Amino acid sequence: MDMMGGVWNLFARVGQPERRLEILDWYHLKQNAQPVRGSPTQLAHIEHLLWQGKALKARRYILQHRLLGATTFVGYLQRHQHRIINYAARQAAGGPVGSGSVESLIKQIAARVKISGAQWSPCNVPNVLLHRCAYLNGEFD
Repeated sequence: MDMMGGVWNLFARVGQPERRLEILDWYHLKQNAQPVRGSPTQLAHIEHLLWQGKALKARRYILQHRLLGATTFVGYLQRHQHRIINYAARQAAGGPVGSGSVESLIKQIAARVKISGAQWSPCNVPNVLLHRCAYLNGEFD
């Protein structure tokens, strides 16, 4: 099941599209591929294509070989094709292929705005974050 649609919809409202880099997490991509049934050779080939960022070729291969359990995954690949990168090249360049560091930062930010009994309106969140981070970092005068 593709639970990321909601997250991507949120990110669509953040910043300017030309300045935003959306990359599908490699580990989430592999997790979504798990229902696809095929021979070990077929599954390894699909994984290799995806590792190289060749989502369209992977979709075509899956459809050509009529692999079972692939309907949802083929749709997932189609929706996220523009977010699937050449993970091999990114990793070779020293870049992350997973979202762990981003998820960790989100947890840190969430912890900084959680105050017992507090409720924030959306227009006040940026200022709350700024002040809360300064306070917790010992920078608030």
